[in-house]
Amino acid sequence: MKKIKLVIAYDGTDFSGFQAQPGQRTIQGTLQETLTRITGEPIEIYGSGRTDAGVHALGQVCHFETTSPIPVDKYPYILRRSLPRDILVLSAEEAASDFHARKSAYWKTYRYQTDRHRIPDLFERRFRTHLPYEVDQPAMQRAADRLVGTHDFTSFCSAKTVIEDRVRTIYRCEVGEDTHGFFIEVTGNGFLYNMVRIIVGTLYEVGRRNLDPEQIPAILEGRDRRLAGPTFPPEGLILLEVGYRPWQDFHRSANVISP
Repeated sequence: MKKIKLVIAYDGTDFSGFQAQPGQRTIQGTLQETLTRITGEPIEIYGSGRTDAGVHALGQVCHFETTSPIPVDKYPYILRRSLPRDILVLSAEEAASDFHARKSAYWKTYRYQTDRHRIPDLFERRFRTHLPYEVDQPAMQRAADRLVGTHDFTSFCSAKTVIEDRVRTIYRCEVGEDTHGFFIEVTGNGFLYNMVRIIVGTLYEVGRRNLDPEQIPAILEGRDRRLAGPTFPPEGLILLEVGYRPWQDFHRSANVISP
């Protein structure tokens, strides 16, 4: 029995999220069906996390176990020919027996992208949220800095969240700009349901001067979803990377993802 780690990318537009659901097109379900057909044995995929419907990935990590004699380095080529075009396997490697795509992860980085142009970019519309308005990016960064650290993020998760422990650590939260519009990158040890999209919605309210950066600590302390900004749409959100070393070790030995 081999344990194989996959790094995959996908356009989440036409998927009902990562998690397999009966009668729905999902990332996990599509991978399981394809690998079961290729290996001739039932395959169960485990992901580093469950992205929502419409959310994308450039560095999602999964693992599965198999007794198939297929060489590990051949899986990316075989899967690229077998999977639909909106899922791409970037790499495959044999993992240690105690590796788990979710449980072994130390941190994840998400990026939220926007399009500020008056007319939406036709070829970016699946990956950017159209926001044709000026924002105060320095104020957004001041607000983002106040999210860094270990906090109870109850105010920044969906009211549907069933997890009781809502304390998470944010290692970095940066506001930047590219030729299309502003983007926000967030790295943390874990994220609650809709947490990144609510963080973005809150920082946008700061950028539009509807909130003051100094209000962020009170929003955190209030532990009330109604205090934070709106939940932004899924199309702008991308899972960039999953880390399997502590953030402090990684940060000392590698460059942080740049825009």
